[in-house]
Amino acid sequence: MSDFKKLEVWQKAHALALSVDRVCKRMRGPHHASLRSQAYRAAMSIPANIAEGRRKNGDKEFSRFLGYALSSASELEYHLIVARDTKVLPESDFVSLISQTVTVRKMLYGLLNCLSIPDPDSKPKKKREKSPQPQAGPPTAPSR
Repeated sequence: MSDFKKLEVWQKAHALALSVDRVCKRMRGPHHASLRSQAYRAAMSIPANIAEGRRKNGDKEFSRFLGYALSSASELEYHLIVARDTKVLPESDFVSLISQTVTVRKMLYGLLNCLSIPDPDSKPKKKREKSPQPQAGPPTAPSR
């Protein structure tokens, strides 16, 4: 597989991780330590999973790691919302980081669609079976 650093989605995810790191360093107070840690870990997980998946053999394995990156992006979004709603994160930082997160997530979905690997969580559609039709034939006499 080719170099993960050449992927635009990895570059954007890496920039997002660095932005989250800068913002997390400004969050003060021991009561925000868990939120800081979780946001930081989720942000770092996105480019890390892209990089790890790129080294795997085949699109199916790469897609699996892109799915992990997508999950981390959703987790990060939630942590950012909590940080904003608890007034730990200024609105301007929130808007910037959410925008970056959404951009990365859209790019991940786009890359997954390009790989055209079916979603492992989706169930294949079953063919509808026709119910048996009554056979037309000669009328039968009622039984006594």
